[in-house]
Amino acid sequence: MVGTDACTLAPYVKVSADGTPFLEGLRCDACGEIIVGEPRRACPKCFTVGALKPCRLCNRGSLYTYTIVHRSFPGIKTPFVSAIVDLDGGGVIKGNLIGVDDKDIEFGMPVRVVFEEVEGSDGKRCVRHVVEPRRARP
Repeated sequence: MVGTDACTLAPYVKVSADGTPFLEGLRCDACGEIIVGEPRRACPKCFTVGALKPCRLCNRGSLYTYTIVHRSFPGIKTPFVSAIVDLDGGGVIKGNLIGVDDKDIEFGMPVRVVFEEVEGSDGKRCVRHVVEPRRARP
């Protein structure tokens, strides 16, 4: 749980009234397409206007692709793994992959989204999401 006054670092990360972070996308009532990101007026698949409604997304999925970033903006620690994830039930997100050695990364590997509360440079508390491998529980 995080503070309910915390900002989010991605438009599709939301925080419920009880402080639980979650992913939110838009589902088209006309064709069922799920999109993630900024609000839109029309569905990008069927072009229906006004049919996109907010929906809660699954926090599990599979690794679609990734890249290991060795150069970034000043102050950003490198290297890090930037990943694109196909979410179970629909939707695609981007996030940093953590908790796995580079040599163990595999396309299609099962992953889950986790949330962290971090402090911004202005001292404000924010919620960010990262992706980590799903491992079988003992």
